[in-house]
Amino acid sequence: MIGKACRPRARSRGADVRVALAAVVLLLLWQGSVGTIRSSSAPEGAQASQNLVRHGRDVYLAHCAVCHGESGDGNGMAAHMFRIRPRDFRRGLLKFRSTPSGSLPTDDDLLQTVTQGIRWTGMVGRADLPESDRKAVVQYLKTFSPRFAAERPASRVAVPPAPPKSRNLMAEGLRLYRDAECAKCHGDRGIGDGPSAPGMKDDWGWPTRPSDLTWRPLKRGSAPAEIYLTIATGLSGSPMPSYGDSLDGQEIWALVSYLESLVSIEHRLSPLRQLGEEQAGWMVVRMHGMMGPSMMGPGIMRRMPRMPMMR
Repeated sequence: MIGKACRPRARSRGADVRVALAAVVLLLLWQGSVGTIRSSSAPEGAQASQNLVRHGRDVYLAHCAVCHGESGDGNGMAAHMFRIRPRDFRRGLLKFRSTPSGSLPTDDDLLQTVTQGIRWTGMVGRADLPESDRKAVVQYLKTFSPRFAAERPASRVAVPPAPPKSRNLMAEGLRLYRDAECAKCHGDRGIGDGPSAPGMKDDWGWPTRPSDLTWRPLKRGSAPAEIYLTIATGLSGSPMPSYGDSLDGQEIWALVSYLESLVSIEHRLSPLRQLGEEQAGWMVVRMHGMMGPSMMGPGIMRRMPRMPMMR
């Protein structure tokens, strides 16, 4: 009626029910579409992962199996020529990691080893391979050990900033070297001639020797931060334990400072120089590339001269 406010007509209960049902139907349809998207994208991700591993297998067979073996057991056709045996990947024990003792390495750790190699050994760095190949072979390497499917790497060990160099820091490092009984393996002079050195074996029963700490690079390289990580994390599969739980960051840096004082200028070698068994490692790379696996049997390798013991 004109002159009176118009009141909205009350909506019936049936209309409310219809609206509610429509909202439920729309919600179900939306959730179904999301599920469809997820289910369709999941196989794509799995397929991409499978393709990466398959590519990594091709890279491994072309470049790695000659030393490490097709099954990753460290018993490839060229393994006989090295004093330091190629790594057996099947137990998931990798020396050079940024993770605590007992943990798996990260993908970046494995990529660093593939790229830079391990100095003084036949494991030469393959920075010459495309990065996509190196990343793919890292994924394939992880298929050799069930640990990688069952475990995840722990968080990386933090490396604090190095303190300023000083005589006090070096003296503290010498004290820790003695207290931690490093000389039992590495000797009083750090040259690897400690009383425990003779007859030392790794976790596979192969003969091994403590590193001569008076040379650079060491197996992991020359950077003090890398030496810090070796002390903090240990070298899995070898007699070198971790000191990450018994020494704090300042103490580890003091020990690094002392170890650096043992190295003369003459013993600081160029990173471009081939050291120890690296020459033999590169020879395997070249011969394998030229002749292929059929010509790389144990017979030809046993006739190769042995290289001096690595540092």
